[in-house]
Amino acid sequence: MTAVLPARAPGAVREPAPVAEATGTARPAPIRAAARLAGRWTLRALVAAAVLAFLGLAVGPHVLGYRTMTMLTGSMAPAIAPGDVIVSTPVDVDDVAVGMIITYRIPVDDHRVVTHRVVEVERTAADGTLSVRTQGDANAAADPWTAVLSGDTAWQVQAVVPKLGTVITALRDPAVSTALVYGAPALLAAWMLLTIWRPARDEQPAEAPAPDA
Repeated sequence: MTAVLPARAPGAVREPAPVAEATGTARPAPIRAAARLAGRWTLRALVAAAVLAFLGLAVGPHVLGYRTMTMLTGSMAPAIAPGDVIVSTPVDVDDVAVGMIITYRIPVDDHRVVTHRVVEVERTAADGTLSVRTQGDANAAADPWTAVLSGDTAWQVQAVVPKLGTVITALRDPAVSTALVYGAPALLAAWMLLTIWRPARDEQPAEAPAPDA
């Protein structure tokens, strides 16, 4: 028995075959994608900040010749608060003037280093030595000593980095130091391995076959 197929009318366009919906891994939700992007850039920002802090505190003083110190007291508040890091550069002793903030060793007690503002300058005519009186901005009276600036240079405060010293002090804690020495490299290595070996997702939509002419 022979089956007869209906003939297609001339010029008729054949209906395109239904295309099966492509299956695969669904795209991540917008919130999840945004969180992943934010986490990636946050990690990069933290790494960049750590590198910059290391260069500024460990490398810069040896290359550019400045000094960094952490302010421990509030004697210079509000200009310099406890926990701020001060950046000092050398200045010729002859250029020291009233109003400058300088860092020097006090001539009494334990000869500790202080950072105070110059309120009086006196030069000895006989030998040309320079003596200064200083005072903390938050103190009611000048310091009870006169300091002789020896040598050819003094150290003048040029910049203040707020609260960086607090972070440095926290990083010096033994537990934190151990976690950073061993934990940070491990986390960075794991992140790099995941970045390298993470399979790429094929998020391109499947193209439907072109209809016959």
